[in-house]
Amino acid sequence: MGSLTTYSAILTLALSIAIPASASPIPSQTLNVGGASIQVDFGEGKFDLPTATILTWVETCAKSVTAYYGRFPIARARILILPVDSKHSVRQGTTWGNRYGFPAFVRIRLGEHTTTADLAADWTLTHELIHTAFPDLPDDQHWLEEGLATYIEPIARAQNGQLPITQVWDGMTQGMPNGEPEEGDRGLDRTHTWGRTYWGGAMFCLMADIAIHRQTNNRQGLQDAVRAIVNAGGGIDKDWPLPRTLEIGDRATNTTVLTDLYRQWSTTPAPVDLTDLWNKLGVHSGPSGVILDPAAPWAKIREAITAPHPISTSR
Repeated sequence: MGSLTTYSAILTLALSIAIPASASPIPSQTLNVGGASIQVDFGEGKFDLPTATILTWVETCAKSVTAYYGRFPIARARILILPVDSKHSVRQGTTWGNRYGFPAFVRIRLGEHTTTADLAADWTLTHELIHTAFPDLPDDQHWLEEGLATYIEPIARAQNGQLPITQVWDGMTQGMPNGEPEEGDRGLDRTHTWGRTYWGGAMFCLMADIAIHRQTNNRQGLQDAVRAIVNAGGGIDKDWPLPRTLEIGDRATNTTVLTDLYRQWSTTPAPVDLTDLWNKLGVHSGPSGVILDPAAPWAKIREAITAPHPISTSR
């Protein structure tokens, strides 16, 4: 994987090529979800599935994001779905702020032979929509954007009834080891590998979530912090300095967890004893996936992390 600077240069070049309004015979559709207006467009091509089925999938993903954040993070968004010849499932997704007249623009490449089962199993669109819920960050801090999306996506789907709780923790136990620092690591701001960017960022979010729950006697968590950031207007269309954004989240939970953890993890390796962590949370590997122990020391925290929160779509 190249550097994030190179990645940004490639994106800038790609975005210099205008994306047409729509070259598809399928007209634009507008979904109203979580207090937001989401315009869905289709590129030229065809799908085996009916348009209505694809729109239902988009709506479900948007509702998952709404379940986590309390409302859809951005008032207006556009999703462009591009058919990919001779392929199944979601092939790729990218999200930008302030593009083509919308605060948030999402491009999804979807295989023309995608099935309903493919859509039900998909995590990519939910991941991309979560990117709309945090200010755009410089390359060195890109890990937090990806970490939040990686961590929150399965929880959001579970809170919307789209994913069993056991699968949330099964995915975390499989993925989190990829985020551990390796020899030569210089902290998340200065180590731009795939593992540290996605799963190191997700590990930061998990540890922040646990710390907030512990410091608030399990009354609040990361979900409350990021909801406060969204409610303050901190979406992908903003370019706020990260300390300002983290301070908003900290004020909402009456802690300094996000600021303190960022100071510790940004420029130095921060290994986590994952075996000890899973034991405390009561997440154990079994022959058919994870087994959740209700008597574990931090079982109540684990349960609170994935428990549904109230939704309010007012802005």
